[in-house]
Amino acid sequence: MSAADQESRNQQLTRNINELLGELRVAQAGVQILFGFLLAVAFTEPFRQASGFEKGVHLVTVLFTAAATALLTAPAVWHRVLFRTGRRAEILRVGNRSVIAGLVCLSIAVTLTVALIAKVIYGSVLMAVFGVLVGTLFAVLWFVVPRRL
Repeated sequence: MSAADQESRNQQLTRNINELLGELRVAQAGVQILFGFLLAVAFTEPFRQASGFEKGVHLVTVLFTAAATALLTAPAVWHRVLFRTGRRAEILRVGNRSVIAGLVCLSIAVTLTVALIAKVIYGSVLMAVFGVLVGTLFAVLWFVVPRRL
């Protein structure tokens, strides 16, 4: 019998919460770096010269990054607020959905960031090409592959 089979329901929930929070640490670091980059770009002189389209894509990217930040940090906050209420199962259930939604937002934000950089440096055609490539990469690695495993 494995150690996991010998766990009580409470021990299993505690382990699952700890695993979820550990996974969030990885995703949150990426979101924080991306958010800082996007915020810094907005205050540069070259950004002031950007087209309305480029500024619009940037704003949408910032909004997806903010949404990813909120969704990916929510389970940690819920755990902190509710940890003594015996609601670990609910935190896990809703937290899992929040994390998946946050990862979707993060993948969109990273894809838009790469597309925007490609637009500024190389133009609209390569913006579309790189946007599709990066978006496909995230979709396949993060969502298609796990479903196939």
